[in-house]
Amino acid sequence: MWRDKRLCDLLGIEHPIIQAPMAGATTPEMAAAAANAGALGSLGCAMFGPERIRQEAKQTKTLTNRSINLNFFVHASPEMDEDKASVARVSLAPWYDKMAAGDVPDAIEGHFPFNDAICDAVLEVSPKVISFHFGLPDPALVERVRQAGIVVLSSATSVAEAIWLADRGVDAVIAQGYEAGGHSGWFLPRGASNVAGTMALVPRMADAVDVPVIAAGGIADGRGIAAALMLGAAGVQIGTAFLTTPESMVAPVHKAQLLGASGDDTMLSKAFSGRSARTVVNDYASAMDEVRDWPDFPLVNAMTGPLRKTSAENGKPDAVALWSGQAVGLNREATTAETVGRLVEETAACLKGFT
Repeated sequence: MWRDKRLCDLLGIEHPIIQAPMAGATTPEMAAAAANAGALGSLGCAMFGPERIRQEAKQTKTLTNRSINLNFFVHASPEMDEDKASVARVSLAPWYDKMAAGDVPDAIEGHFPFNDAICDAVLEVSPKVISFHFGLPDPALVERVRQAGIVVLSSATSVAEAIWLADRGVDAVIAQGYEAGGHSGWFLPRGASNVAGTMALVPRMADAVDVPVIAAGGIADGRGIAAALMLGAAGVQIGTAFLTTPESMVAPVHKAQLLGASGDDTMLSKAFSGRSARTVVNDYASAMDEVRDWPDFPLVNAMTGPLRKTSAENGKPDAVALWSGQAVGLNREATTAETVGRLVEETAACLKGFT
């Protein structure tokens, strides 16, 4: 049914659908189920050290022999600004008291960008695909991955970023629109006017680069997939639709909030990690929206971690990072495999009238 087979051929998959690699949500069971259903299964490894990467990848390979993607952040190392950290502690303290979550932790770097040790672990487990968020790592590391025959993807939020990535040898570009859940992957200097929605971004990006473009953001059913393909995308990456599956490791309160969300109730917030990310609106995100000068990403992750954990464990959505895209109103309760199957069937029905 797929006229454009570029992504399927590149990634070794049946359907041009990528289950998004959402750090803190994906599991070997999710990635394997997506892969076994014909999509590209992904593991979000941004917060893993080398040994955890080996464990997760090896566990996934016991569940599937199909293509798997490992995803990593390549953000700039943060600069510690004690003045910003002190202001953040003052802002966070009432929330820690409210949730009985203890004292506000120090601002520390709890996870690190892609480096030599992580690269060694990746080469050892040898996934079909590796993807990056916030740009690309050191060119020498990219070359090591490419020399091993691993397909390289990365996210772009503007045409300029897509061209930058293509010029540096990525095999495909993920066009991440404004609607996407979680962290925006922007990495080149930009103004507010450069933030584009997926359906406006995809055709311009497809015209600008020779590599396949993968649409991401605001896509949760076959109508969205068909629209992206019509606009020139070679495939799609979908995240929020998989967060409510039983294979997802997000907290039950997170899943419940997603299933009750309309899609008109999300917002971009820096209050969870220090970097702009889309979440379902809750009390914490709303109250902290006026705080602008947070410590650098990902230092704030450490400062808010116990707060988010306590809120989730108590079944209260008030201070949980409820990552979600704007298409969350289309979410359903279903397994990962059922979700992939539904997406394929719906897309086939949409495309039937154009064959």
